[in-house]
Amino acid sequence: MSWLSNVRNALSLVVPVKKETPDNLWHKCKGCGQMVFVKELEENLHVCPHCQHHERIGPTQRFEYTLDPGYTLLPVPKVPEDPLKFRDSKRYVDRIKAARAATNETDALITAKGKIEGLKVVVAVQDFAFMGGSMGLAVGEAFIRGVEAAIAEKCPYIIFTAAGGARMQEGILSLMQMPRTTAAIQLLHDAGLPYIAVLTDPTTGGVTASYAMLGDVQIAEPGALIGFAGQRVIEQTIREKLPEGFQRAEYLLDHGMIDMVKHRKDLRATLASVVDFLGAKRAA
Repeated sequence: MSWLSNVRNALSLVVPVKKETPDNLWHKCKGCGQMVFVKELEENLHVCPHCQHHERIGPTQRFEYTLDPGYTLLPVPKVPEDPLKFRDSKRYVDRIKAARAATNETDALITAKGKIEGLKVVVAVQDFAFMGGSMGLAVGEAFIRGVEAAIAEKCPYIIFTAAGGARMQEGILSLMQMPRTTAAIQLLHDAGLPYIAVLTDPTTGGVTASYAMLGDVQIAEPGALIGFAGQRVIEQTIREKLPEGFQRAEYLLDHGMIDMVKHRKDLRATLASVVDFLGAKRAA
């Protein structure tokens, strides 16, 4: 052992070792790029305190922010997991396993039964972290089970959308969920029950072309990307430059495609007011 090693070992006994800062203390805002203390971000409902950028959140946070304590998760329906035996660079079943391990969810749509300020509701939340929130057999079936639960409870059905569209690994079977969910919404209407869609970032593709835009009331979070085809595809097709803010929630509000844009901190109270008002109209 060299004299330098001896000196280093001696110093290590008297000089405290500098502790590394945990990686989970800070979050870099995707809107303004500033570093935000994670605890502060959580206290602000995962909204940046500097630029008000709404971060993407999963079902657990969404239920906690929206529903009264004591809500109940509905059972996840069983569907064929790999009906087409699909494989690209990876097997589809392996992609599902990876998504489940990363999110601790069974699939991209989770449904719960509970109350908002004492008013009964059934709420479904799409998780973009689960394969981009893509719509497949499991999502379509969970949506329909949620509708059936709302009809059984005689209460409104609320959907929080966040999706990249249909799940390509299920081919035509994923596209079939568009008419299936549309027919389920008609069952709600036949029962005289409200259907409320809350569009979060991003809501695109076949989800936008079906249940996301069929709400009796359409609400969006600020800055949410909402559209069918991507902006670059549209520009290449029509050979024109699209306007600033195209496909964002505020642009859609200005052009009459949605009814309101609400900050996350106001969303719970807004939903309670809408549910109360639509429930009163139904009773009348």
